[in-house]
Amino acid sequence: MHTLVGAWRLITWQEILPDGRIQYPLGEAARGQLLYSEDGHVAAQLVSADRARLKEPDWRQASTEEAARTWKEYFGYFGTFSIDEKEKAVIHHVDGAWFPNIEHTQQVRHFRLEGRRLILDADTEWGKVRIIWERERQVATRGRSALG
Repeated sequence: MHTLVGAWRLITWQEILPDGRIQYPLGEAARGQLLYSEDGHVAAQLVSADRARLKEPDWRQASTEEAARTWKEYFGYFGTFSIDEKEKAVIHHVDGAWFPNIEHTQQVRHFRLEGRRLILDADTEWGKVRIIWERERQVATRGRSALG
């Protein structure tokens, strides 16, 4: 089992600009979860903090303005992953995503572990990003299987 396997909680998602300034694509208080399974699956979900609820309970009834706002407050994808130990990189093979442009692509993230933290660095089409995650503590299951 690779050391990346498990659940990770978002600490920060930063875009590092050419002049060294830092921007936060989903805000400084963004929340998120990254999951690596033992059988090679990955899922990443990131969201802005304190999002406004939609007026209607059915998301399909969102106004154009609500849909545009909520689309920019979320980032997520799923697929499989592989590890390149020589390059210290994890490659996310994206099957499905909120952002269709990354579907069926390989998203390369250079990684390093610092204690309970996982730092992922990437050069993307829109700039350099650094995403810092912290390993989640195991969830108590109260006498039942973690799978239900």
